[in-house]
Amino acid sequence: MSSEAAPDAESSFPQRILSLDLCMDWILAYHVDRSRIAGLSPLHKRYPLPLKLNDWPAHDGSLEQIYQLQPDLILVGEYNALLLRNRLQTLHLPVAVVSLPQSLEQIEDYERSILQLTGLPANLATPAPDEQLHDLPTPRLLLLGANGIGTGPGTFEDQILRQAGWSNYLTDQGYVSLDLEQLVSDPPDALLWAAPDSPSLANRFAEHPALAGRIPEQRWLMTDYWRWQCPGPWTWGLIEQLRQAREVWN
Repeated sequence: MSSEAAPDAESSFPQRILSLDLCMDWILAYHVDRSRIAGLSPLHKRYPLPLKLNDWPAHDGSLEQIYQLQPDLILVGEYNALLLRNRLQTLHLPVAVVSLPQSLEQIEDYERSILQLTGLPANLATPAPDEQLHDLPTPRLLLLGANGIGTGPGTFEDQILRQAGWSNYLTDQGYVSLDLEQLVSDPPDALLWAAPDSPSLANRFAEHPALAGRIPEQRWLMTDYWRWQCPGPWTWGLIEQLRQAREVWN
């Protein structure tokens, strides 16, 4: 994590914390009391957590409103709200730029850094679960997203699958545009639909009858979709869900 105009460590803990993006919304809602929040970003309403945040303070994303709120700590991910955060810094508001974890090993350190910035004990961070070794061959799982995009090795999501005892159906690195005929001729052992339920065109690939005919219904896995959106302590719960689904192949 890097910090730009972050609060002095010896000053009082921030009491008016504001977020500029979804992942900061979630980690604040997970750890910080509502009374200390000056405003969550507008995104938390579009991508809600399974927490009751309807009455939490929120801002509209405008420079004017954020300045009027006079937060004493503004959290933002390193790739988000670049122009807005630069403007806020020129107005001498305290902006802390946070690097999101790129691996499972970095999640606990990320959580600890947020806790320290917000004046909470670092030992509240959730430790990573012990890695479980599997003697039997690991079944192949396809992580399928919207528009027929699959998630291959070299991704954060791939680390989650492997930690839970699965192997990745895909061998190409990164995010791959899938071929329906290839999937039908060599189907994965299981498929995880990692996109929101909606009747959009983006979901039609997953609904193709040929795919449903080759992968039995019981092999279409279910997890909490929201857990995939941002890395954080909730990622450990996602791994546990996938481990439980993995048990049927033991």
